Amino acid sequence: MSNNLLKGKKGIIFGALNEDSIAWKVAERAHEEGAEFILSNAPVALRMGQLDELAKATGSEIVSADVTSTEDLENLFKIAEEKFGKLDFILHSIGMSINVRKKIHYTEANYDFYHKAMDISAISFHRVMKIAKEKDIMNEWGSILALSFIAAQLAIPGYNDMSDAKALLESIARTFGYYYGRDKKVRINTISQSPTKTTAGGGIKGFSSLFEYAEKNSPLGNAPAVDCANYCVMMFSDFTKYVTMQNLFHDGGFSSTGLTEDIMGDMD
Repeated sequence: MSNNLLKGKKGIIFGALNEDSIAWKVAERAHEEGAEFILSNAPVALRMGQLDELAKATGSEIVSADVTSTEDLENLFKIAEEKFGKLDFILHSIGMSINVRKKIHYTEANYDFYHKAMDISAISFHRVMKIAKEKDIMNEWGSILALSFIAAQLAIPGYNDMSDAKALLESIARTFGYYYGRDKKVRINTISQSPTKTTAGGGIKGFSSLFEYAEKNSPLGNAPAVDCANYCVMMFSDFTKYVTMQNLFHDGGFSSTGLTEDIMGDMD
């Protein structure tokens, strides 16, 4: 069902990998709501070939970009400017930890891997917005979102250095959001989503247990990826023009619940 919430709006969606990824769902829903956009991911992700399917379904162009490369991002924004003029929205759905992939315990972190995780998963958000602001490519009241997780606030065993990356990501949204809002009327927010069964989520040690715990400890249950996509669409729309510098929990109430009867029943 479409309400044309994004009719005429243009953007960039970073991080769609396959049909399980939240960015993929966002692209599908944004297209249904009338938006046009460029899909971007790292060269290694594009070699998997699945993004071609999404591009065809949404009539989108794919532009390769390593988000740790200023040169790549400047080229991406150059193409976007030539194609669309100014943009109305950007989604940053990017996260990667080699420490997680290699199952290196948080207290034993490899610091080269740690730095890489911070650069890809958080500092890239600053880099994207810095270039967008320098190029003055965002329309006034444009919306830039990044996807986060409650491990930025709470200790979640197994989430590893991605917890630190998400905390940095949210801090960047607040601080950059102040300057971008003041100077250009562009709004910056993060969405803290429920544990979601994506390719990235599956690589986290103990993810299945975390997913089941969050499901039982959320009054509404875990929020599915498509509902997160719907929330992103609303945040891209004109209905949220004055929401900025926020970390918005989209987690079925998990972030505000101490203990549910289901969990207490399991303990009994």
